[in-house]
Amino acid sequence: MKVAFDSRPVSDPDGVGRYSRCLLAALRETAAASDEIVEMHGPSALARSRGADVLHSPWMDGAMLHSPCPTVVTIHDLAALKRRSEHLRGGLRLRLRHLAVQRAARVIVPTEAVARDAVAHLRVPREQVVVIPEAADAAMYPRAADAIAAVRARFGLPERFLVWVGGLRHPDPGKHIVKLAAAARKLPLVLVGSTRPWAHELPGVILTGQVSDEQLAAIYSAAHALVLSSVDEGFGLTAVEALACGTPVAACDAPALREVLGERATFVAPGDMEGLIAAGQAAQRPAPAPPAWSWEDAARATWSVYAHAASPVAGSRPTAAPRAMQLRRRPGGAARIDGLEPQ
Repeated sequence: MKVAFDSRPVSDPDGVGRYSRCLLAALRETAAASDEIVEMHGPSALARSRGADVLHSPWMDGAMLHSPCPTVVTIHDLAALKRRSEHLRGGLRLRLRHLAVQRAARVIVPTEAVARDAVAHLRVPREQVVVIPEAADAAMYPRAADAIAAVRARFGLPERFLVWVGGLRHPDPGKHIVKLAAAARKLPLVLVGSTRPWAHELPGVILTGQVSDEQLAAIYSAAHALVLSSVDEGFGLTAVEALACGTPVAACDAPALREVLGERATFVAPGDMEGLIAAGQAAQRPAPAPPAWSWEDAARATWSVYAHAASPVAGSRPTAAPRAMQLRRRPGGAARIDGLEPQ
């Protein structure tokens, strides 16, 4: 089987990039002799992928409305879509992406929680959606004292601290970072991830900026606990990474996190940053082991999805939008697609 893989997100420093990098490596490791993965680096290359049996877009932003072969699309979460005001700002282009997802032969999601969201908010048939969990990268394991000392010196980290990991390139109301930074605490708070100027105005926090995987594993290993402030996660990969490094996790309660972590984390009410800080400070080692799932497991499941997507029945998706989803014009000229209105 020949699979065209949209590798544009590979360089992304956040979760979509890690998913793409880890899955690509595992797909190559688990491929049969007759299988081939071809990376596509841009829209023009994707449009020319006619020799492929399947085209996989590992992010919804790359979903193609018109593809020369059956498509597989990975959706990581639909948090923004569920927040009505952000969806309305997305405009027609975003809604066309949603239509492209509906046309995909298969849609991969990391949890049953995201599967339910895809059905409810994108109206994707449930039988078209396949749940394939994610996993911690092999680089995520408890680091030795010398590696921990090196990151303490490099980033000015204190002896004991709480850590948050994610992108800080723009304020995300769903992450509650401003409220988290303002919450009373006894332990310092370290924020790890790429930043923009607004993040440097957060009071009383330590910013590391973007770090390497080796540095991240050492920071996890050094931290007293990881705190997850998001109120709507699609999987919670940072929590799985932290557990793989032996670090306890405190998180705001969310369906996907409950599904993935179960009893492995301490949960507080969504939006309760004071409670989150308290739970993180009260955490104790040893942390529970992460879920027993690897990227090789994910890759084998993904190869199976490719096979189903390339089959004649799955691949014969309609090329024209159903009547209920045709592009229309509102009075006054504003465009919309019926069937993709916010819920």
